Amino acid sequence: MMSVKLYGLAKCSTCIKARNWLEAQGISHAFQDYRDAPIDPVTLKTWAESLGGWEKLVNRASMTWRNLDDSLKAPASDKEWLSLIAQYPALIRRPVAVYADQSVTVGFNEKRYAEKLGTA
Repeated sequence: MMSVKLYGLAKCSTCIKARNWLEAQGISHAFQDYRDAPIDPVTLKTWAESLGGWEKLVNRASMTWRNLDDSLKAPASDKEWLSLIAQYPALIRRPVAVYADQSVTVGFNEKRYAEKLGTA
């Protein structure tokens, strides 16, 4: 049984750090590159709700976000957020970690991972 599933981009340095840390801790995990296997809309909406909104799931400091046309930077509905993410999957913060209890975090923080995975 896996302790955590990570979603991100295979070449993302933060995803690589997270995966290396998990391996060093001996924690089983799976990784899914969401460019190769896009995340379904229901899951994306669940993640956004779990994190406290789309703004927590989407990295608005990223180069991808900054390069968007201004007309795309104000999604007003779940449908608009999902459409934007479908077009630009790199907007999702990385990595997204889904734990055995189905809780979700974004980004990599050793302390938070250790607490969530019981290695602290």
